[in-house]
Amino acid sequence: MGLKHRVAVIGGRPAPITGARGLDIDVVLVHEPGAYDPAIRVHCEQIVHAPIADGPAILEALRPLHAQRPFDRVLTTTEPAGESTGHVVDALGVPGVSEYTARVLKNKALMREVLAENELSPVRYREVRSVAEIRDFLAEVGGRIVVKPVDGVASLHINPVAEPHEAADAWAALTAAGLDVALAEEFLDGPVVSVDSFSYAGRHLPIGYSQYRMNERFVEWEVSTPSRVAAPHREELFALTVRLLDAVGLTEGPSHSEFVLTAAGPRVLESHARLAGSGAPELVRRAFGLDLNRMFLTVPLGIDELPARSPQPVAGAAVRFFTPDPGVVKQVTVDPSLAADLRRIPPGETPQVFLPHLDEFRESQVAAVIVKNEGDEIPPLLTVADCVSGYTIATGRDAADAVAKTDAVDAAIVFETG
Repeated sequence: MGLKHRVAVIGGRPAPITGARGLDIDVVLVHEPGAYDPAIRVHCEQIVHAPIADGPAILEALRPLHAQRPFDRVLTTTEPAGESTGHVVDALGVPGVSEYTARVLKNKALMREVLAENELSPVRYREVRSVAEIRDFLAEVGGRIVVKPVDGVASLHINPVAEPHEAADAWAALTAAGLDVALAEEFLDGPVVSVDSFSYAGRHLPIGYSQYRMNERFVEWEVSTPSRVAAPHREELFALTVRLLDAVGLTEGPSHSEFVLTAAGPRVLESHARLAGSGAPELVRRAFGLDLNRMFLTVPLGIDELPARSPQPVAGAAVRFFTPDPGVVKQVTVDPSLAADLRRIPPGETPQVFLPHLDEFRESQVAAVIVKNEGDEIPPLLTVADCVSGYTIATGRDAADAVAKTDAVDAAIVFETG
């Protein structure tokens, strides 16, 4: 006799399925061998192996299981599996994020087209395929532009261009990355903020609003919530989020939308039909009292109701990645007065998840994990995926207090590289 509910979860760092059995949910995890922590098996009915970006292959693996006992939902928390999950959702006829919606959100040029059709968030853009086309767009805009992959993620291969001669460098960098087409957009000047939302039956509930600190490569190495700079624009951002999600056809599940607060008003940067990375669901839980990881399963299945109104903040929260200089680690020193729940990854061990031990810190006001050890290599910080040295997370009276706590931990843990 099976449990009451049954879902298939495709790929990702499957933390949201922790505790599913206690909620009467059977989980079939579809993943690739070696790409998940085997300990997750205790939370699953079974694990099926398939390429997570291959919709037809996933469908072939799941269709017989669906015929035996239908899935209530087919879900994903990871960007690479968005379209493939949508393919299965459409084929099996279950509610969820369609392949079309996933494609619009992944393809930034298509998203700009959809926004323009709905008269939302005007941003000049163009797909470009040569140095000459980049220069033409730069001249047309008459100011700074950004050239980036059409389906890029994690701040990878973003190339600002302010002068005609910089177009050649940008195009060389993109072609070296294997691209033959890119998206050129006008540079959106202002702070980057985000809104984490949850949707059910076509109703969208904006919940958390965060801000970032980033380096000159646009790599976000700190997230804090609730955003101080977004607070005066909260209602406008929430309304824009709802219109954005309606425009792309999202009806159910978590979403994460990023905006730039320009002088002309908020402008959409990008959006995703998934839980945000960098520990954002835990920050939302600490600051706003709603557990997005739990809601990922319980709201679509009717176990929990989607709240009627957006919550007000009850605290502040922040996560900060350690950003030591690139090179080989000579030593890591920790101030003995450090007041934090501290964990260290043993030498030679590679974490299976991006933020190891995060689930264990739910009751910790301040916590940190040191991932790198003596002899390990620290890469240049070119993308969020390079934030591999460890992190600190904190709850505070407000976001500024939480940031101050993570800053203090960062100062107390020193990576010497050379």
